[in-house]
Amino acid sequence: MQSIVVENIIKTYRTKKTAVDALKGISFSVDKGEIFGIIGPDGAGKTSLFRILTTLLLADSGKAFVDGFDVVKDYTAIRNRVGYMPGKFSLYQDLSVQENLSFFATIFNTTIEKNYDLIKDIYIQIEPFKDRRAGQLSGGMKQKLALCCALIHKPSVLFLDEPTTGVDAVSRKEFWEMLHRLKLQGITILVSTPYMDEAGLCDKVALIQKGKILSVNSPEGIAADFTKPLWAVRAVEMFPLMKAIKQDPMVESCYPFGQFHHVVFKSAENAKEKLEQIQKNGKYTQFEAHAIKPNIEDCFMALMQE
Repeated sequence: MQSIVVENIIKTYRTKKTAVDALKGISFSVDKGEIFGIIGPDGAGKTSLFRILTTLLLADSGKAFVDGFDVVKDYTAIRNRVGYMPGKFSLYQDLSVQENLSFFATIFNTTIEKNYDLIKDIYIQIEPFKDRRAGQLSGGMKQKLALCCALIHKPSVLFLDEPTTGVDAVSRKEFWEMLHRLKLQGITILVSTPYMDEAGLCDKVALIQKGKILSVNSPEGIAADFTKPLWAVRAVEMFPLMKAIKQDPMVESCYPFGQFHHVVFKSAENAKEKLEQIQKNGKYTQFEAHAIKPNIEDCFMALMQE
């Protein structure tokens, strides 16, 4: 069964002088109980898509369904069934942790006690600060409070728009552990993120750039589609090395990746010999090169060039 279906969604923002195409015919589907990631950089269209699916914004054309309900015709039913955690912290900063949670429970005609089992694992981490104003919480604690408020009415589908942006590494890890526990309770989770490394934590992902879906597959499936030879190369003289590699006609692309350059060759023939020749010609010191397997970011870079 599919919890979310998106069919050719188009959204354009217009001003007097310009028009920005935020979404250009987006289509995908999310199975019930799945963690589905929308992966892409800032400005890719992730937030516009989330606002359309949570009935906060109308698309120019196309259709979308959440739990079988049309996002336009059945917006009231959808708002009662989904939880939404926007990218920007949007709770009442002058209210305490406990007051915020009670307020959102009341809005959905429920109580904290009724659905406490759903948020228990998360809430116990912020309970020591329950009387503290939300605006005085750390980034990680704000994130946990926002998730509790999004879950308090026991939604069937949870929308999380860049929930780990600006959060420390430990809190990011804890947050994803919480999401996998929520998945075990049958909640469908649609999460957006600019962090490519988080793609591997999803059951399925859609890579998005400039309002277009580049690929939809499991993280393993996306990596398997990358068939060209990929090498990691480094030397002391990194920038001159990259310029020399890019000038070679056998090289399709070369880009910095941590302490290495990732080099994609058009064919596997003589790739190692070619790199060794480049090193010899440039006399690069402490040179190192080895073949590697692609990750999601490598796949994303390749898809952008197609």
